[in-house]
Amino acid sequence: MPRTFRGPLSGVTVVELAGLGALPFATLKLADMGADVIRVNRINEVPAEPPAAARFREFDRGRRSIAVDLKSPDGVELVLSMVEQADVLCEAFRPGVAERLGIGPDVALARNPKLVYGRLTGWGQTGPLSHTAAHSLNYEAMTGAIGSIGPLGGPPVPLLQVLGDFAGGGLHLAYGVVCALFEAQRSGKGQVIDAAMVDGVASIFTVFYSMARAGMHTEELGTNLFDGGSPFYNVYETFDSKHITLAPIEPHFYVQLLEQLGLDPQSLPDQYDQSGWPVIRERVAAAVRTKTRAEWQTQLEGTDVCFAPALTFNEARHHPHNAAREMFIDTPDDNPDGYQVAPAPRLSRTPGEARPSYDYEGADTDSVLGEFNFDPAKIATWRAAGVIA
Repeated sequence: MPRTFRGPLSGVTVVELAGLGALPFATLKLADMGADVIRVNRINEVPAEPPAAARFREFDRGRRSIAVDLKSPDGVELVLSMVEQADVLCEAFRPGVAERLGIGPDVALARNPKLVYGRLTGWGQTGPLSHTAAHSLNYEAMTGAIGSIGPLGGPPVPLLQVLGDFAGGGLHLAYGVVCALFEAQRSGKGQVIDAAMVDGVASIFTVFYSMARAGMHTEELGTNLFDGGSPFYNVYETFDSKHITLAPIEPHFYVQLLEQLGLDPQSLPDQYDQSGWPVIRERVAAAVRTKTRAEWQTQLEGTDVCFAPALTFNEARHHPHNAAREMFIDTPDDNPDGYQVAPAPRLSRTPGEARPSYDYEGADTDSVLGEFNFDPAKIATWRAAGVIA
């Protein structure tokens, strides 16, 4: 104790109370950068028979797992004893649940005043909606994010879970943890992080709130600079029914695009004449449809027209640029997926590392508790009583 790994967070110990979606994404980012993340799974999550090893599950990588009954006083005491030796505790319960279990911020910080206590919820710890259930799409909707994205005359478009769960929630919690750890080195004091997905989404859209106030982004979908309204920041269909993206916002890049497409600038409305955008979009679309996506890649990649093919996830893995940067890393043959996304961002001196995950929930209970110096006889007693798996 503590374990050290490669990465800038090496030596940092994180106790993660198992949760869904955004929380494991936050601790994934911490683990990738070297933190020793110990996930506390529930007893009922432990399989009756240990499955075959699955050490390279991407969403769980870099973590070990113990299984504890948090409804047991002994289980709560076990976790609090670990917290005394840890740097960070992260949970994603609804407001008040951790307090009712006996592992809320007041109790935890009393045991370890330098602890960083990360709390991740959808609506936040306060506010009239704080205790209600919701998901990523709801937080994206509440902030205006989804309401600002969609085709002209059509409905807003769901964007997977990226904005709410992962960017608004997980990344913001990880960022808050790193900030609080940095401050604790100077003050010697920990603090509580109230990371709300709804706050995070609003933060991501800071620039667009400003644009809306200035009249640069209207409420009519599909008519604005970055929502598919402009012909020079858009997706176009190719001859083979695939798609490419074109985004030459700057006039000098836009002129290069028109040249590549064989279009005379003098025959088109001015680039930023919004009334002329439908005409430009129609002409550009007609030009793009004359060639396949692969042909456009051959012609446009490596130029400054701000081009990229619209790839599937599987295609992205094999694109030469992504391959050259080793954006995707291979995993052992027993992993059915065969590859994972590499840790990001990239640090020159203390880079992150994609470490293996636990074999199954609770698989590391004995080794972890041994590292935390729990008495073997006590561990045996807890196991016999069902406090641990």
